[in-house]
Amino acid sequence: MAKRTATDSANTADESQKFPRASGSGIPRDTHTNGEMGEFEDAFEDEIESDEDVVDADGDNMDDMNDGMDVDEVLPAIEESDEQPAAPETYIHGTHKLGPGEILEPDDSVYIMRHSLKVTWPCLSFDILRDNLGDERQKLPATAYLATGTQADTAQGNELLVYKMSSLHRTQKDGDSDSDADDDDDDDGDHLDEDPVLEYRSVPHHGGINRVRAQPLTSLGPVSQPYHVATWADTGKVHIWDVRPLIESLDVPGYSLDKDRVHKPVFTVNAHGRAEGFALDWATSSHSSTRLLTGDTYGKIFLTTSTPTGFNTFAQPFLSHTSSVEDIQWSPSEAFVFASCSADRTIQIWDVRAKGRKSIAGVDAAHDSDVNVISWNKINSYLLLSGGDDGGLKTWDLRNVKKREDGGPASVPLASFNWHQGPITSVEWHPTEDSIFAAAGDDDQVTMWDLGVEQDDEEMGTNTSSQDVPPQLLFVHQGQQHIKEVHWHAQIPGAVVSTAYDGFNIFKTISV
Repeated sequence: MAKRTATDSANTADESQKFPRASGSGIPRDTHTNGEMGEFEDAFEDEIESDEDVVDADGDNMDDMNDGMDVDEVLPAIEESDEQPAAPETYIHGTHKLGPGEILEPDDSVYIMRHSLKVTWPCLSFDILRDNLGDERQKLPATAYLATGTQADTAQGNELLVYKMSSLHRTQKDGDSDSDADDDDDDDGDHLDEDPVLEYRSVPHHGGINRVRAQPLTSLGPVSQPYHVATWADTGKVHIWDVRPLIESLDVPGYSLDKDRVHKPVFTVNAHGRAEGFALDWATSSHSSTRLLTGDTYGKIFLTTSTPTGFNTFAQPFLSHTSSVEDIQWSPSEAFVFASCSADRTIQIWDVRAKGRKSIAGVDAAHDSDVNVISWNKINSYLLLSGGDDGGLKTWDLRNVKKREDGGPASVPLASFNWHQGPITSVEWHPTEDSIFAAAGDDDQVTMWDLGVEQDDEEMGTNTSSQDVPPQLLFVHQGQQHIKEVHWHAQIPGAVVSTAYDGFNIFKTISV
């Protein structure tokens, strides 16, 4: 959540030019220096006051000038007021507008943890990597691993990166004291003043990276087991990488990276020709084979599967979309079923065993314009979430979706929200709560929703803002520019990571 405060224009300009100091980094390819590929912001960097004596313009020491002088004889006593200063107003996007000299400041009282990471080149897609630190981790400070990729100014300047973010401590709130921190349930009081630490490894990647997806694993398994990450390049190629050595090099002191191995992809999907793409998804690891779906801007979807000797891409594409395939999701419960969405405004449901490589069901005119993203509920597998260029968020009951041969009226969503003021760029269901999801939009908002919340009649009658703020809207996170993706951390309950043009945010709120 954000609050707005008044400031003069000079301070506003200064705030926009702040760049934090590096709090730690790895050394990718033995060439980068600290902070080159990213650094955490230091929220308290500018709050340290100097202990030097105050000197006036003539060079005289002010303490010497005040010797023998009673301050009360010169300055009248300042009367204390019992009135509390007005609390900053909560900023609601689309309702409020910033006035001259106003800026947004985060309200840290609603965050359990909040950290920002600035990057050299935009990383517009990422995925959270599974680690061996355990599930259901509640205690702070936290550690998280990410796989991401850059969009540099030259094709040769891009990289696939593995980030290790550690010492992610609890947010220090106004009024916190050492004793309060020591009594905190998270037992992280000793870490409040520590900087978060960023370490990373990278490999060269030809072409900007449109989408990054990590193979879903229930555990990392033995060191010999690969950990595959796929990247959709703007060159029209999809590369599969084994990032396991990069993770090991971050965790094991003295680990020696085999550059000949890690700097080359395990496999490259060339079936899309020169067509660019964004749609990318792995089947869950519980299935018998490793399978990857890729969709391009020409409406074609290809399937790549693992074989005893490596990977193989089927030559025949899946064809039902008439425009760019924007997103793909495997079913969490049906091994051979997947969903896709497109700029043709439709959502299609497919079965890889079906003849003709055509969709078996779908939703026509799911949104008023391009359908950008979808997410399949992992708990209630009949629920599908979609977000469009129209700013709308919709939940669909797949049990009521029309089959291809059916006629009749169009499918109707279970729920629909139009809070965002720009195209939806990312949606994702909560990994363990079947009614909660997160969304991101090009209006610089990350929102969290709970479909299980309903507003009763009495509340509707007394809450004048009920029409402005849907009761299902739990939380709004702001402060990033052009947000592109948001993901829940499956092993740290309630933790969320988002990426935008200006870097990453990782946070945990009191609302979820």
